[in-house]
Amino acid sequence: MPLPLYLLAMAVFAMGTSEFMLAGLLPDIASDFDVTVGTAGVLTSAFAIGMIVGAPLVAALARDWPRRPALLGFVLVFAATHALGAVTTSFPVLFATRVVAALANAGFLAVALTAAAGLVSSDRKGRALAVLLSGTTVATIAGVPGGAVLGTALGWRATFWAVAALCLPAALGILKGIPAGRDEDEATGRPALRAELAQLARPRLLLVMLLGALVNAATFASLTFLAPVVTDSAGLGELWISVALVLFGAGSFVGVTVAGRLSDRSPGPIIAVGGPVLLIGWPALAMLADEPVALFILVFVQGALSFALGSTLITRVLYEADRAPTMAGSYATAALNVGAAAGPVVAAVTLGAEVGVLGPLWASGLLVAVALLIAFPLLTAITAGRSTEVPR
Repeated sequence: MPLPLYLLAMAVFAMGTSEFMLAGLLPDIASDFDVTVGTAGVLTSAFAIGMIVGAPLVAALARDWPRRPALLGFVLVFAATHALGAVTTSFPVLFATRVVAALANAGFLAVALTAAAGLVSSDRKGRALAVLLSGTTVATIAGVPGGAVLGTALGWRATFWAVAALCLPAALGILKGIPAGRDEDEATGRPALRAELAQLARPRLLLVMLLGALVNAATFASLTFLAPVVTDSAGLGELWISVALVLFGAGSFVGVTVAGRLSDRSPGPIIAVGGPVLLIGWPALAMLADEPVALFILVFVQGALSFALGSTLITRVLYEADRAPTMAGSYATAALNVGAAAGPVVAAVTLGAEVGVLGPLWASGLLVAVALLIAFPLLTAITAGRSTEVPR
């Protein structure tokens, strides 16, 4: 695989770290800006909102942009927003930097997915895309807990500086290794933008997008507020937050890996078996949160189940949007980030209830329950190659 591809993956790693890292930094950010942890949690929603809006919008705009300047511009804007976030003393400004960073992230992914395939021969495109997207998985395992450790040792602002610094080698790789022009052959053979957008009128596509959003909302509802569960409910020190995040990230890697081998051929069993177990896991985690061993085991299990079920549903989005080759990724990204935006908001509301910091765990269970109530009556339509209960 060419070196520029790995440097693009480094940018994806930095962006993935940025998207998920607030799970370990919220208490310090809340204290620094004198806001509640629930209020600080909307920073996660801010990033997700930027991705929701930016994924389809920037994907549409970037269809005809030259790759090198587009990728370079997105990476530099992303780095600049984190530098500004690291120095600001205004919470609204920090909120705004999260939105702009997400727009840059969405634009980068829209162009990088095509550019990565163009760096290799046609029979190696799948491997190239796997290398690029591995940056996100590595972010959940190493980047997020590493950011939490750095934030604990040097303050949350150091983590923002680190993310900005990670973008610089990627920018150099783009300048040295990405062709400056457009791929005219690819542009000639693709559908018109209007035809790709028309796919959003298909009920089955909207259904799997909704289910993916609900499962991801459940994931982010608890992940965003995992730090106070570790320190308050379990009574552990701040460094144990990083341990919990590593376990969640390791679980997500296992879940994505296993689901990746099965979701193409057998999505039904993943949803039918993984969904109910995931549903049981969230309230179990809430009830056993004061037992550190049980807490860490369940964090790993829930990470695996959440990403296995979520990635399977997002794979179905890509299948349902196969007639929108340049926009399908943005539809999947939008579905994921609708959940990432809604989950922390729902969870923040529960923090004021009697259950306190355990509220987000109960909220996650409720969100998964809603998804399963919708999914099971329509499971055949969701996973089949043809429409049954849900028409096209």
